Amino acid sequence: MKMNKALQAVGLAMRAGALALGEEGVLKAVRSGKAKLVLLASDASVNTAKKAEDKCRYYKVPIVREFSRAQLGAGTGKGERVLLAVTDDGLASLVKRQLENSAEVTGIEQTGKQR
Repeated sequence: MKMNKALQAVGLAMRAGALALGEEGVLKAVRSGKAKLVLLASDASVNTAKKAEDKCRYYKVPIVREFSRAQLGAGTGKGERVLLAVTDDGLASLVKRQLENSAEVTGIEQTGKQR
């Protein structure tokens, strides 16, 4: 299943030190231009979701809401996670490719800016 491959890519980013974790870390990465892809838990609170989506839209960072907090936690090898940012171009592309190849994914909000 492709979703598992996308989560494996998230785990690879975690091991490579290419993830920003938590609301504060992710929003800082988005504002600084380091975030290449944001993963927001599908079961995140309304406030957290709005804040993350607004920041990603403003800074033109793609955002994905396809995984639950438990799935994101499993992908990182840690407890439940609500918000992650991939900070490496290659790893972000790998995650996006795995998601785009999955028939289960409804879409990735493409707002990426050119660098």
